[in-house]
Amino acid sequence: MKATTARRRSRRVLDHSLLVLGTGALAVSVSVLTLAPGVSQASSHREAPLIAGDPRADNTDVYAFTSPDKPDSVTLVANWIPFEEPNGGPNFYAFADDARYNIKIDNNGDGVSDVTYTWRFRNQVRDTANQFLYNTGQVTSLTDPDLNFRQVYDLVLTKNGRSRVLKSNVPVAPSRVGPASMPDYGALRNQAVSSLAGGGKTFAGQADDPFFADLRVFDLLYGGNLSERGQDTLAGYNVNSVALQIPKKELALRGNSSRNPVIGVWSTTDRQGVQVADSRTRHDKWRQVSRLGNPLVNEVVVPLKYKDAFNTLNPDQDRTVKPVVDKVFDPILPKLIQKVYGVPAPATPRNDLAEIYLTGICKACGPIKADLNAHRLNKDASLKQIVPAEELRLNMAVPPTADPQRYGVLAGDLAGFPNGRRLTDDAIDISLQAVEGAAQTGTLVPALADGDKVNTNDRPFNTSFPYLALPHTKSVNSGPGGNQAQQQSSLRTSSAIGAGALGSLMLGAGGWRLRRRNRTS
Repeated sequence: MKATTARRRSRRVLDHSLLVLGTGALAVSVSVLTLAPGVSQASSHREAPLIAGDPRADNTDVYAFTSPDKPDSVTLVANWIPFEEPNGGPNFYAFADDARYNIKIDNNGDGVSDVTYTWRFRNQVRDTANQFLYNTGQVTSLTDPDLNFRQVYDLVLTKNGRSRVLKSNVPVAPSRVGPASMPDYGALRNQAVSSLAGGGKTFAGQADDPFFADLRVFDLLYGGNLSERGQDTLAGYNVNSVALQIPKKELALRGNSSRNPVIGVWSTTDRQGVQVADSRTRHDKWRQVSRLGNPLVNEVVVPLKYKDAFNTLNPDQDRTVKPVVDKVFDPILPKLIQKVYGVPAPATPRNDLAEIYLTGICKACGPIKADLNAHRLNKDASLKQIVPAEELRLNMAVPPTADPQRYGVLAGDLAGFPNGRRLTDDAIDISLQAVEGAAQTGTLVPALADGDKVNTNDRPFNTSFPYLALPHTKSVNSGPGGNQAQQQSSLRTSSAIGAGALGSLMLGAGGWRLRRRNRTS
């Protein structure tokens, strides 16, 4: 009898122990999952002192290339707001509603825009009185009522001195808040692509920053001994982008891209009531506060003293600013490379750089023996009107390359930078080789042939318009540590799942034993 009572007591202890241990294991699993950090499963940045303080007006890059999947059109992309941290809410990243964003095209070589596309943005907030959130629930469309903050824009075309609105109230792709808020961001992106009359397309919204580089180049050229290379400083950051896909005839001089295939491209930002040089003088006119054509020009060619002023210039004024023009013909960077690495600076004057940045490349333009992308190659251009001007020049007659080379023209791939600029072009390595004279000699400088060892973007680009990669959602400061944190999170998750499973088994076993004992007692 005593033995039977003891066995029953022992079974009850075992059953209760299973229940307690099972509950504890489940509690541990839940707490581990709850306490785990929220790791997602998932060129011209700040180049001048004043614009560095106004990121929403700061052009970071401009691209112009023949559309690879629609070769009768050109794709134009311009970016603003450098170093957008993906988790930077709750206000996230909006285009300025008090600025004008422009992409400009010079098709006759006079340094003045012949075709200008202008974006003006407006904010729309559903609930400002009782909400502080960007979105109040899961967002599945651009008209979703859970998207509390949104932007729309008007796109204006100015041509031959006349302006007309191409599209009104076009929705902007929102900042990508995260997978819980926007589980199918690609669908939202697609809804922000809008068709234009005549066969074009337009897009505005957030995207992965397509510029890739190791910006430790500014630490005495990769640490003074090439030890600081191989890390994409821009990886993980987003930008705000506008993109257009436009038939070539709409951009070409006299609407004829066969006779006149060369265009010059740059982007600008205008603000009203500000002055870059001296804010104590107020006025109401629109003023240009940012400008970008070729990558890295204002960053590494223009001396510090003139960077803010350069951002206010129109390209037709460039030749009148002697201190800036002098630095094209006698640049600073090759001298620094010689000082740090002992690579002899090419002899001056650098007429090859003047070709790349100011005139475009042609046999009659300078020492680079090729007819590539100078405005004087346009058959209907007046040679008397053509002036040296810093623009990103594109010969639209060059077909897209099936296998783009990151070194672009320097690698024999004429569809790449400095003939326009594609998203995949390695702008910093190309520019470094160009200032060392590679465009003129046709040979890469061996000591710098590996460049910054960042050869591609951290995310693959899309194969159709707008081609940009989707924005990141993972916090940047989880970078190398983030991998570790992510691994730890995965381990915690696995442990939690294991603990949860064990807990469930224990609870199940304990409960079954108790129910059976109650039925038989």
